[in-house]
Amino acid sequence: MKKYVIERDIPGVGTNTAEGFCEAADQSNRALGPLDGIQWIQSYVTPDKLFCVYLADDERVIREHARISGFPASKIHAVRTILDPTSANA
Repeated sequence: MKKYVIERDIPGVGTNTAEGFCEAADQSNRALGPLDGIQWIQSYVTPDKLFCVYLADDERVIREHARISGFPASKIHAVRTILDPTSANA
């Protein structure tokens, strides 16, 4: 599987409550249930977007998860490599 970052445009998402985020995570998990070749790693919440990290076989399964879950996949970015502070020590 490849790593992807999915941009989800959801105006006002950053004002959600803990309960609202719990419900959203449950909704996403239920949508993942019938799908093969996809795994949700984590999501980052900003005022009007979610940036979600997934492992997936391809973009098709990410789009199918978006359709089932109701959470838009506004942009899908395939990750080429990962940089972090230790990358300077190579």
